[in-house]
Amino acid sequence: MATLLYRLLLLISFVAYMAAIYVALHIVVARFSRAPGSRLLWFFSVLTGPLTRPIRSMLPNGMTESQVRYLTLAACIVIWLTIRLVLAGLGGVDQAGRE
Repeated sequence: MATLLYRLLLLISFVAYMAAIYVALHIVVARFSRAPGSRLLWFFSVLTGPLTRPIRSMLPNGMTESQVRYLTLAACIVIWLTIRLVLAGLGGVDQAGRE
């Protein structure tokens, strides 16, 4: 059971790490994109849409897209670091599944 929990937390950590990278890339592309109809900007909007929608629903209505992206990045980083700390606290699980 400990091995399963450890692997699940490791997977969640990896997904949060990748989400943070994608949101950071979206922030960079949005910053340097000249055309509002850019295909690259559209791609990152579609890619990070499932990440920003839950954050946007918890925020007041006056927030800009840029602010939502920064808060989403912060949330992804917090989740990633928290899971990494939990994994470090668990130590590690050896190959036999014993703690």
